[in-house]
Amino acid sequence: MSEAGSSAARITQLFLWMAAGAAFVWTLVIAIAVLALRASPGRNSVRTGHRLIIGGGVVLPAIVLLLLLAFGLRLLPELAAPGDALRIDVSGEQWWWRVRYQLPDGAAIESANEIRLPAGRRAELSLTSADVIHSFWVPALAGKMDMIPGRTTRLALEPARTGMFRGVCAEFCGASHALMAFEVVVMEPEAFAAWLDAQAQPAAEPADALAAAGQALFLANGCGACHRIAGTAADGVIGPDLTHVGGRRSLGAGTLPPTLEAFAEWIGHTDSLKPEVRMPAYDMLEPHELHAIALYLQGLQ
Repeated sequence: MSEAGSSAARITQLFLWMAAGAAFVWTLVIAIAVLALRASPGRNSVRTGHRLIIGGGVVLPAIVLLLLLAFGLRLLPELAAPGDALRIDVSGEQWWWRVRYQLPDGAAIESANEIRLPAGRRAELSLTSADVIHSFWVPALAGKMDMIPGRTTRLALEPARTGMFRGVCAEFCGASHALMAFEVVVMEPEAFAAWLDAQAQPAAEPADALAAAGQALFLANGCGACHRIAGTAADGVIGPDLTHVGGRRSLGAGTLPPTLEAFAEWIGHTDSLKPEVRMPAYDMLEPHELHAIALYLQGLQ
């Protein structure tokens, strides 16, 4: 995978230098071993042997390792440096991602399971966890960073080009750990600004009578106690914000595509799709009711 961010490029550079250092130390040690095996008895003194072992087997490898350590430590401040006025809070939860964009005026825009960034600009991510230790990792953009309950860690992302890049939780966090993916969508700065402005708007009104029936069913079945949809009575904070859920690229943190059938399947059979998920399955609803709710949610672009 080619690097799509400055942090990933620096990590690749560090890896290449570490590989070169390891190859140098290995070659040196093997050369000393071969020299010792082929040397004639009595040809070299004990003192010469000690010098080879200490100098070639201890001193030179230690110098190489210290140089690599210094090179690696020099990169750390760059990987966690502040962003260009773009701050994003990301919370890992079992088993999804809460994403909150902090605006310069103090307002916040909440999303879930997807991060969007402008190309060529540096964003500062504040990472934490609501339950167990998670690990935030987008291989094409940067290295891993642990998300620890009660503690905030920071990671800078500076994407160099537009595109979609898969991210995962890289720390085992429970039964559905493997079903906890997300996408980073890198956009042109102008497109990102327009998208962020659209995300700040309240949810769209239902497009037709069936979608309106779906909205009524959503509220009547208590979904608003856990989920928020701006502009409606749904104001829950436990689950993902669904104000613009229809415009996201997946459902259930990368578990399903955002199709109408997938929305209905997710609502009716959540527990079988994502084991031990905290959202209850609404399998008591009739198929036409699930279809109506799915139609309403898919329309929240």
